Amino acid sequence: MTQLGVGIIGCGNISTAYCRLAPMFKSLSVRAVADINMDAARARAAEFDLRADTVDDLLKAPDIDVVVNLTIPAVHFEVTRQILEAGKHAYSEKPLVLTLDQAETLRELAASKNLRVGSAPDTFLGGAHQQARAAIDAGDIGKVIGGTCHVMSHGMESWHPNPDFFYQPGAGPVLDIGPYYVTNLLQLIGPVKSVAAIANTTFATRTIGDGDRKGETIPVDTPTNIHALLEFANGATVTLGASWDVWANRHAPMELYGEGASLFVPDPNFFGGTVEIGGQDQDITPLPTWDHPFGIPNDEQGRANYRCAGLADMVTAIAENRAHRCSVDLAVHAVDVMTSILKAGENRQFINLTTTCDRPAALSPDEAGALLA
Repeated sequence: MTQLGVGIIGCGNISTAYCRLAPMFKSLSVRAVADINMDAARARAAEFDLRADTVDDLLKAPDIDVVVNLTIPAVHFEVTRQILEAGKHAYSEKPLVLTLDQAETLRELAASKNLRVGSAPDTFLGGAHQQARAAIDAGDIGKVIGGTCHVMSHGMESWHPNPDFFYQPGAGPVLDIGPYYVTNLLQLIGPVKSVAAIANTTFATRTIGDGDRKGETIPVDTPTNIHALLEFANGATVTLGASWDVWANRHAPMELYGEGASLFVPDPNFFGGTVEIGGQDQDITPLPTWDHPFGIPNDEQGRANYRCAGLADMVTAIAENRAHRCSVDLAVHAVDVMTSILKAGENRQFINLTTTCDRPAALSPDEAGALLA
């Protein structure tokens, strides 16, 4: 298979995962990294034997075909636009952008230049979530009619040394963690038709609990406790609870209710886990073991971690002239869902979405294996 040259803009913590895991995929050849802080770029380049470029030099580099945007979400739009204007394919960390207008602008720009845009999360390509997809597609639970999702904790300030961003507009639990849940729902059920929500901010400030700034108080300027209702085009209704105001809870990450049975899906923030099913006898049992490459534990914590799978699928799709799974249409619709939830929470109203998308193609074990080196 022909490899495409990959460059990375943004050398923060997440770049370590991309640089470390990209060699697992045969279509990827990471060649250079860049950052507005050249010291950060040089350090990451030295760690993984890569070239350290300025951002401008990376965008001009003839050996770079695809650029991965790992900058902070506030500048995702501007950086991805620069990538496309430079004639490179773009792949962004989640969320793609922070407004629907920005998302539509990138989609139109990419189409005008015949370039691809992809976006994390790609965890829905994991073995557990593809097994859930296969069970739904096989009719094992019947038509999906409802569900619940919960992403709840007390936020990041207890362990993150610089948690300020998480509590500012553009973050919060919906835009920071919500992409994993919303994207998985879209691939399992299909597009969302309308949303409603209630949102509030319980704590006006947070106290940093770790690092050099331990004890410093930071402001909270975005909703941190959101309860949403999603109406899907197929008629299903799913509740989504997203909160960083909760000390403890016993909610399952994701439950989907079908006409004939219920499906219990593990945390969409991760690739692996156990999928369970329960029918009319009320017994909840694991689905049979499924030999999917992206469900095999491969990190020090004993978890399955195949970050870069979405990027590898996009690069392979370019070569094969087919649609990629972490597509711009999927990402645009996810942005529409999440920003509409926040708007609905602010105004306490139902909002009809203006975008839609197709479910991305399922990723079979054989197709996943074909992406690996």
